[in-house]
Amino acid sequence: MEELVSIIAKALVDHPDDVAVRTIEKDRLVVYELTVHPDDVGKVIGKQGRIAKSLRTVVTSAAVKMDKRVTVDIIS
Repeated sequence: MEELVSIIAKALVDHPDDVAVRTIEKDRLVVYELTVHPDDVGKVIGKQGRIAKSLRTVVTSAAVKMDKRVTVDIIS
């Protein structure tokens, strides 16, 4: 799942080498913290958060098999 977040983020940004994903697991919750270059934060979030929402939807849909709640946090 971490790789999925990384691949999608790298396709969106101008500085793909600066994309980092960190996984934090708590009980039945998995949080993926996405860190990108400061110039690329707007590209990952998108207008009115549409791209970020889409990214979260894809990851949540892919995580159905894990039987855990999954969120993606964008760290600026």
